[in-house]
Amino acid sequence: MVIGAFFSEVGGELLKIFSDFDTKSFEITQKLVIINESFEKDFLKICKNVKNYNYNIDSKRGDLENIKNFLKEKRQFLLNLLENPNLLEHESFTNLLWAVFHLTEELIHRRSLNGLPETDYQHLAGDIKRAYPLLIVEWLYYMKHLKANYPYLFSLAVRTNPFDIDASVEVR
Repeated sequence: MVIGAFFSEVGGELLKIFSDFDTKSFEITQKLVIINESFEKDFLKICKNVKNYNYNIDSKRGDLENIKNFLKEKRQFLLNLLENPNLLEHESFTNLLWAVFHLTEELIHRRSLNGLPETDYQHLAGDIKRAYPLLIVEWLYYMKHLKANYPYLFSLAVRTNPFDIDASVEVR
């Protein structure tokens, strides 16, 4: 339930935002278009592709101010999640939260995100690169959980897949 709340409140939008920073995002996003009928069969292959993909993050490619404002707005929500004792059993999700929270802090503490030294842009790219693959993997496991336990929620998640440019909430 906590992970579901995260993806409803933060994760789905964050997936879209992070992909804007990946210079080769098409290579990975096309592998993350989920087909309902084959998802269970392809799940391990998809996870392997995500883990082996060479993320090429350019912090000047996306909108740092947008991500800063989004994460700043969601900061209290993220803090509340970190305080949840149920997350102790979900180490990978906790690692994701810490990576996102760290990026939030890095962005918030900068007065301006324009005209930074190249080394700082590279540092921010590294912070995004730390969180992005963790986020994708957690999203895949969340999708697997929905498919097995909540097919109606899975159906909506597939129809609003942040990686599917043809996704439409309307049932077709």
